[in-house]
Amino acid sequence: MSGHEFQSHFDDPQAPGSGGVDYADTSTNIDESTIEEMRQIAARYPQKRSALLPMLHLVQSVDGRISPRGIEVCAEVLDITTAQVSGVATFYTMYKRRPAGKHHVGVCTTALCAVMGGDILMDHVQAKLGIGENQTTPDGKISLERLECNAACDFAPVMMVNWEFMDNMSPDKADELLDKLANDEEVHSSRGATITSWREAERVLAGFPDGRADEGPTAGEASLVGLRMAQDNGWTAPDPHHLPAPEQPAQEKAQ
Repeated sequence: MSGHEFQSHFDDPQAPGSGGVDYADTSTNIDESTIEEMRQIAARYPQKRSALLPMLHLVQSVDGRISPRGIEVCAEVLDITTAQVSGVATFYTMYKRRPAGKHHVGVCTTALCAVMGGDILMDHVQAKLGIGENQTTPDGKISLERLECNAACDFAPVMMVNWEFMDNMSPDKADELLDKLANDEEVHSSRGATITSWREAERVLAGFPDGRADEGPTAGEASLVGLRMAQDNGWTAPDPHHLPAPEQPAQEKAQ
């Protein structure tokens, strides 16, 4: 396979019908404080079932995966069935069916990233870590995923660590990044916060800020080129209130 074929995240030959959730592993760190935070999330929405996505991120921040207990508690808090919860949890690839590593690394191999070396980068990272896609290193430090487009084509090829951008990557830069993560050294996103851990990032996605929103540049140099050209040349967007009326089609003019 080239890596660009569709791959289902629904079926697990070891747990058919489960969507890949490991129901044999009933371990959990969810306690009353976690359940109270789930209720806080649900209270943000006019219809509380809308809170399911951030609640599942909270489950991952606590259990490191979508756990059977997490599914049960989400269903209880939202007054929906466990089947409805697991249906959502197994649809989106950001929700993990098995324990993720301390750091979750993704390599984009879609379109422009692939053209700019994303496939080579993915092969290199797999060889470096000694694991394949959707696997975790034996020490639990790093898990790996092939990512779809991250809307960062002007910085291709792109990697992500715990959903933070690492821009303009190369095999050598990937080696340096992975070595730092493995050795618990400080790593900074190209356009974002200092890297913490995947679980901490999941808590932020659940809606609990970590105070790092203002870390890093708000935009990269490549994204600002057009803006700076417009400023240098005095270009501005047309005033929508003074735009010429659209020309009528020829048949309307004839009438």
